[in-house]
Amino acid sequence: MTGPLRKCRRVVLVSSNALGDTLVLMVIVHNLLKSGAQVVVFGSHAYALRPWFPGVDIRPLRGDDARLRESLASCDLVLQMHGHQPVPNLTALHANVQVLAPMTLSRTGGSIARRFAEFCRAELGLADAGADNGITPPPGLRHRRHARRVAIHPEASTPDKRWLPRRFAELARRLQLQGYEVGFVVSPGERARWEWLTHRHFAVHTFDDTHSLAAWLYECGWFIGNDSGVGHLASNLGIPTLSLFRRRGVSERWRPAWGTNEVVLPWQWLPTSWLKERCWRETLTCARVLGAFERMAAADLQHYGATPSPARDGARTA
Repeated sequence: MTGPLRKCRRVVLVSSNALGDTLVLMVIVHNLLKSGAQVVVFGSHAYALRPWFPGVDIRPLRGDDARLRESLASCDLVLQMHGHQPVPNLTALHANVQVLAPMTLSRTGGSIARRFAEFCRAELGLADAGADNGITPPPGLRHRRHARRVAIHPEASTPDKRWLPRRFAELARRLQLQGYEVGFVVSPGERARWEWLTHRHFAVHTFDDTHSLAAWLYECGWFIGNDSGVGHLASNLGIPTLSLFRRRGVSERWRPAWGTNEVVLPWQWLPTSWLKERCWRETLTCARVLGAFERMAAADLQHYGATPSPARDGARTA
């Protein structure tokens, strides 16, 4: 496999429907472009974020897309996270399709972003490949402009990844008592589940597209949330990120890979993995999350001083 892949210089990457997967897949794109390869990216989140990836050929992914078929006909290699989506039966459209999901399953190897960097080195022959994905803020934004604003994302792709809503509310209350401005962020389709927060005088923000979400996050001071794509985006934008995970093994693979990021886990004293999965929301206490945030904030203050500076823009660091 290694020899043929090293010769592939015209690549199509079909990005994921998931935001976090999209951002880590852009690690491969960035390394290929640095090496001089020609790369075309298709995907919904990637297309919405195209202002953040200047110089990258990113196109929308539609049903029976003639532009996709045209690009496939002239490329050497096609990359897609999963074999069945977002384009099913991709192997029927091209003879050289590499499905990347298997390399995410191992319990060793570090974060997914770093695994993709290693894929670039070992399989694509890109010796200087790193975990940076090249994200660059558009003009007019100021990194961490609102230094005391904490963005909280209480949602996740599946219910089993979501911490208890009442604990998110209690966490927000305690942060406000410490002088932080708390802003919950959810998608328009999720807002109805969180409207009750407005009656407790918390701000609930929604955005119609990923670009608008990224612009708002980029000017926040902090991020706290479940294991989710929004957490990956905040980390990728250099926002200090605290991620809530159910299990240590999952966190080692899927934790955000960029900037200052910390993981907080529930107490590990439960005896079986089944009980840990079932009871993690209860064993992950508000005090435990708040303590992890306070340690992260103290380290940030010690390292950078009281006021965030644009000089520590972490959007390009891995």
